[in-house]
Amino acid sequence: MENPDTPLQAVHDRIARACKAARRDPAEITLVAVSKTHPAGAIAPLLHQGQRVFGENRVQEAQAKWPALRESHPDVQLHLVGQLQSNKAEEAVALFDCIHSLDRPSLLKALARAMDKAGRRVPCFVQVNVGEEEQKGGCAVPDLPGLIAQARGADIPLAGLMCIPPLGIEPAPFFALLDKLARDNGLAGRSMGMSGDYETAVMTGATHVRVGTALFGQRAR
Repeated sequence: MENPDTPLQAVHDRIARACKAARRDPAEITLVAVSKTHPAGAIAPLLHQGQRVFGENRVQEAQAKWPALRESHPDVQLHLVGQLQSNKAEEAVALFDCIHSLDRPSLLKALARAMDKAGRRVPCFVQVNVGEEEQKGGCAVPDLPGLIAQARGADIPLAGLMCIPPLGIEPAPFFALLDKLARDNGLAGRSMGMSGDYETAVMTGATHVRVGTALFGQRAR
């Protein structure tokens, strides 16, 4: 199905090369095509080429775009990769198949209530603030075991851990930290790596890479 000249195939090829270098199986890596700010017309070619896992940053934007796209492609998985406000928990649980930004007890409680109400358990990645950046979302590393225990107690399925390393610094040590934290806490998934560093993430244990620009081009400002 995939054309060797498409951005999608180029990303798959680079993931495969990174896997070969790390002695990993490319089948272990889920490519999340981050379609935030891109219209349905830009998403259609990737759907046609076989991509089925997509990421959106905002509940409202996903609500506007995806119901129609999913009618023709019911096998699509939609992941929320941006910050989530607690008051949007019900809408997120109704719309998304996976949430990558569980990062605080108040959101955990809102998601647990929403999942109980909907009768639907949505797997979540706990976002970790690996760079200790004040302006960035994510659970502080010392608070992580407590938040994981709370999530397990609330019957929230944990897919793993997620991080966004600090901008402009070599990301490998931050990815390695997330990999270790996931191992220490018995979690299988590592959502890490974006367009500029997903190959490094794959070589450091990523199971999910969140790639937007390399697939869709620069976002409209």
